[in-house]
Amino acid sequence: MRRNPSRIVQLALLAFMAVMLIPAVALADGSDTGAFERAMAKGPFVAMGAAYFAGVVASLTPCVYPMIVITVSIFGAKEAKSRWQGAALSAVFVLGIVALFAPLGVASAASGKAFGAALGNPWVVGSIALIFLALAASMFGAFEIALPASLQQKLSGVGGVGYKGAFILGLVSGLVAAPCTGPFLTGIGVYIATKQDMVFGTLAMSSFALGLGTLFFIVGTFAIALPKAGAWMMGIKWGSGVALAYMALSYVRDILPKNVLSKVAQPSTTYAVIAAVIATIGIALGVIHIAAERRKSPIAHLSKPMKLASILPAIAGVFMVITWWNLPKSSVIPIANATTAGGQTAGPAPEIKWETDEASARNRADAEHKPVLIDFGASWCKACKELEHETFPDPRVRAEAARFVTISVDATDDEDPKVDQLRKKYGLLGGGLPVVILLDTSGKEAARFTEFVPPEKFAPALQAVN
Repeated sequence: MRRNPSRIVQLALLAFMAVMLIPAVALADGSDTGAFERAMAKGPFVAMGAAYFAGVVASLTPCVYPMIVITVSIFGAKEAKSRWQGAALSAVFVLGIVALFAPLGVASAASGKAFGAALGNPWVVGSIALIFLALAASMFGAFEIALPASLQQKLSGVGGVGYKGAFILGLVSGLVAAPCTGPFLTGIGVYIATKQDMVFGTLAMSSFALGLGTLFFIVGTFAIALPKAGAWMMGIKWGSGVALAYMALSYVRDILPKNVLSKVAQPSTTYAVIAAVIATIGIALGVIHIAAERRKSPIAHLSKPMKLASILPAIAGVFMVITWWNLPKSSVIPIANATTAGGQTAGPAPEIKWETDEASARNRADAEHKPVLIDFGASWCKACKELEHETFPDPRVRAEAARFVTISVDATDDEDPKVDQLRKKYGLLGGGLPVVILLDTSGKEAARFTEFVPPEKFAPALQAVN
């Protein structure tokens, strides 16, 4: 029996869209704030992949998805004489989207220093949190974010048929889609600003644009019909709303002092179970809401009340679970079990005692002939938080760090003259953080880390310093 190629492509597209929903769940950990930026902090390839996935998920939102088929028809891909011509027209269209978003990466990177300092200001953080809460409310249906219909109609007629028209229409379509992509772009922009790397910023935004244009390219190349919007799209909106609300809360959480955070979340199993139960209740109610949105659903009348009932427990539960997951668990590990990187029992591993006066700490290190560990961090630096939560509390790291003089430099305000002086002294070019420097007993630099380092890698590095 011969298979219909168009049907095969449709099935493949459906599978592709299902896989793309997985990053939507991952993005619920925030905009590192949360797992989105945590994923991006793992390396350039993961960063580009995360940005691409965000673009694909953004293309499934209600104000982008319905315009795909119409837009492809306008620049002539569906009437192309061959599949290669359709692919070429579609590629030029996507290139237009990239041309719109790539400069945003440069702008975000250029604003990095001021942005990093601003994220230490509670008023700025509070404003960002309110923006994310507003975006979350729009995903839950409180209001719509979109350009006026009259302006959308005028813009849709720009460009015309052909390669030139496809490129111009790509630029315009990116502009039309911008309101719906805002939640994703904000997260990426925040991370790019902290990296202050224009090349990385351009590549990240270009990857996002390629993700946003993927479905346009597939439809234009293969001239297929997309699945109709329905309950699955409502699921994307609901999940995006929960993710955006979490991002708002996580911005506030990440600037809380440790003593305040300890009252909000605990590393105990009991807290984790309670958090999981609350999250499960919220997600279950959300699933009922999505099921009620199916065509001719017998429980259609439950859609709105279930959505309203699901919002608070889903957001609170997700926030509690992720916060618990990121808390240091070393406090529940018996201190007597701490071992050095060489595998020998180290005995009690006391908590690292950080000094904040660099000059006096260096003088003490010289007088006592000790190596030095210097940690440059900031309240807005998520990789710094990972070091603080995962690496420094680890018993193996504590055991090795006991013989070091440890210095913590708070570089949140990079306009502070003292911070600027220390940056120059230790050769910190640009504003990227974290930076962890290990000095041997003679004061010579033995190692430098400019990203998150897991404890199993950091402990041996400490052991190797004489």
